[in-house]
Amino acid sequence: MRIKLENLKKTYAGAGGTVTAVNDISLDIPENQIFGIIGKSGAGKSSLVRLISLLETPDEGAVYYNDDRVDNLSKKDLIMRRRKLGMIFQNFNLFTSRTAAKNIAYPMEICGFPKEEIDSRVNEMLALVGLEDRGDAPVSTLSGGQKQRIAIARALSTRPDILFCDEATSALDPQTTRSILSLIREIQKKMNLTVVMITHQMEVVRDACDQVAVVDAGKVVEQGKVSEIFSAPKSAVTKDFLSHLAPETSGKDAEEFACWSKEGGEYALYFEGKKTGEPVLSRLAKKFDIEFNIRAGGISHLAEGEVGKMLVDFIGTREEIEKAVAYLKENGVRVEEEK
Repeated sequence: MRIKLENLKKTYAGAGGTVTAVNDISLDIPENQIFGIIGKSGAGKSSLVRLISLLETPDEGAVYYNDDRVDNLSKKDLIMRRRKLGMIFQNFNLFTSRTAAKNIAYPMEICGFPKEEIDSRVNEMLALVGLEDRGDAPVSTLSGGQKQRIAIARALSTRPDILFCDEATSALDPQTTRSILSLIREIQKKMNLTVVMITHQMEVVRDACDQVAVVDAGKVVEQGKVSEIFSAPKSAVTKDFLSHLAPETSGKDAEEFACWSKEGGEYALYFEGKKTGEPVLSRLAKKFDIEFNIRAGGISHLAEGEVGKMLVDFIGTREEIEKAVAYLKENGVRVEEEK
């Protein structure tokens, strides 16, 4: 299911006056991908997702699912359309009075599914999230990761075509977060879902998303493939997110960003894909009359590939350095002169 947003605006009345939470946002969210919306607290991302998921109506603009406009549906049609949307929340929102299986069954009961179909679907969903033996468990006996898996199973029980994840991993430890993100990616591929992930954590974008939109002050300040955003951040907000990105610290994809100097480097080099494993600087030193000093370097392992960053100084004449920089750019390495 493709999602298209056209010039969305939403304002709220507050004690200090009117607040514009969503300010003329247009987005095209591709179908069958995981799309991230990232922003700091108060940036407008939560208000935006409430508009996208039809929980609120925009003051201006339009929301389309494929080619159908959905923000102006009648009350009856709106209720029916919402039943085809799945939502996962930060705090799970499970019923403590129900078992794990009964929580998964709840939305199907509301929709009037036959009991036999509900029982079959519950078992199917428990297997999907790897909790076949926990159906009869009270919610209070489940770990945080297990609760979120049950919440995922519940959200998918009615066979939605769009899944919204609103800060779905914020309450989890890093290891559990990685397992939940891996599960969501696996489910997305199996079910051909469009997944929209709302987060303030760049680690979530790195580990799960295919594309991302960066939101600040109610506007989209940057949008694109995750690899492009990591290798060529344009906005100050995105660069700030990346500067505070926590490294991957375990497993075969552990991220290592080693710093040898507090002074940084004159140039930042960005590598994508196979370039991260090639001896680019060694070739550079042989081709041009320059030397280089590596100040820091590391690789981010994204859901769709790898992006490397290196901070370096070049020693040589200005002419030779300019030739070397031009050579790097011609060979697919992005170069930024650090201020």
